[in-house]
Amino acid sequence: MIEMKCDCGSEINERDLVKQLDAILDEYRGKPGALIPVLQMSQKMFGYLPESVLKRISLELGKPYSEVAGVVGFYSFFSTVPRGRHLVRVCLGTACYVRGGKQVLEAIKKNLGIDVGETTPDRNFSLEVARCFGACGLAPAIMVDDDVHQRVKPVKVGEILNQYLTKKTKKGKKSAGKKGAGK
Repeated sequence: MIEMKCDCGSEINERDLVKQLDAILDEYRGKPGALIPVLQMSQKMFGYLPESVLKRISLELGKPYSEVAGVVGFYSFFSTVPRGRHLVRVCLGTACYVRGGKQVLEAIKKNLGIDVGETTPDRNFSLEVARCFGACGLAPAIMVDDDVHQRVKPVKVGEILNQYLTKKTKKGKKSAGKKGAGK
C-alpha cells in the first residue's frame, strides 16, 4: 500500500484516495464539461495525475483515453509526474529576463539541485519557468505557490526558498516577507 500526502498535509493511503476519486466521478458522470474539473480535483488529491488515475477517469466518464491524455498534455497546469509540495515559477518574460531573471533561475537550479521541469528528491519543490506574472515594474519576479516575490536577487534565493521549509502557512494566509523579497 502506497502512503501519500494530500494537500492537507496528513498521510492518506492510495485506497482512500481512490474512494475519494470514485465519489467525484459519481458526482460528475454524465455532466457536460466534467473532464477538466475532475482532472483538477484528482491532481489536487494525488499531487499529480498518474496513468492509473487517467485510465479510471477515462473509463468512468466514458471518454477515450486519448482525449483525457490530450487534455492533460495540452494544459501546463496538469502534471503526470509527482510535483513538490511547493511550486517555484521563475518569470522569464521580457522585463524579468532583461533585469536578471535568467541569473535568478540559475541560482534556484543550483540551490535546489534540479533543472526546470524537475522535482527535488524530497518532493519539497518543483521548478518551472513562466512568461509573465504581470509584475514587470518589479522585475525580476518569481512565484512560490501563489506568493509573488519581487526584485529578486540571486543571492537571496536560498533565503526565499528556506521560508517554505521553515514556515507552515495556512491556506489563504501569506507568510512574512512577500513584498519586496530579495531586496
